[in-house]
Amino acid sequence: MLMRDTFEKRTTVDCGLWISDCGLENENPQSAIDNPQSAIGNPQSAIRNRQSERGFSLIELIVVLVILGLLAAVVAPRVFQKLATGKMEIAKIQIKELEGGLELFSFDMGRYPTSGEGLEALIRNPGNLEAWRGPYLKKSELPKDPWGKPYVYRSPGQHGDYDLLSFGPDGSEGGEGENADLTSWK
Repeated sequence: MLMRDTFEKRTTVDCGLWISDCGLENENPQSAIDNPQSAIGNPQSAIRNRQSERGFSLIELIVVLVILGLLAAVVAPRVFQKLATGKMEIAKIQIKELEGGLELFSFDMGRYPTSGEGLEALIRNPGNLEAWRGPYLKKSELPKDPWGKPYVYRSPGQHGDYDLLSFGPDGSEGGEGENADLTSWK
């Protein structure tokens, strides 16, 4: 018995299968009535059609993950190296900015801030200094180095009127390579 679904315009056979599920979508529905065996179609083709719609196999997913892992192994070290170099450049720029503030302070006061006054003298009057015309930095807070630690200021310095430095990523004095100190005198 043949029934027509007018809403979806599909045809079913009394076995309950859609003709499109049997691989007969291009056949004449009348032929399904005349020969019911042709309406059932090839069950293997129906299985193949459903399997081809499932998605990716496990091997395909593993291959993609291996490729992504290889890309990450090649790219990640270069990205981290650029990041470390960028932080060192930021520290050098901040040291130059602080040096400019120290020069302005020295121009107004006739001296550099003492170690006791520290870099705070660039943004706040360290006492009742009448000649202080600060703040000598653009921001209202002292910058920290890119690793989140305060810059070290010593006056008088061992390498000039003052020493201004960052201990770098390791946070301790000295070091070589990536852990080298960044200083105002080099």
